[in-house]
Amino acid sequence: MELIIFLAVGALAGYLGGQLIGTANSLLVNIIVGIIGSMLGGKLFGDLFSDLPSIGSFSLGGLITAVLGSAILLWAINFIQAKKK
Repeated sequence: MELIIFLAVGALAGYLGGQLIGTANSLLVNIIVGIIGSMLGGKLFGDLFSDLPSIGSFSLGGLITAVLGSAILLWAINFIQAKKK
């Protein structure tokens, strides 16, 4: 059950990060971007949003961190792709 929640939150974070940047991706790409973005956001922002409420292992701060990390990851990918053209 935790794996399904992990994938769903990753998909949500990837989707919301894409909405912030203005890109649309498939569900699989959203999951991958969300998972990598959450790791990136955790490294960049650390415990910045740790005081926000949580329900079990899900926390609003973790979701915000993942969305910001996903947006940064998507921005970097778009930047690199634009440089290649």
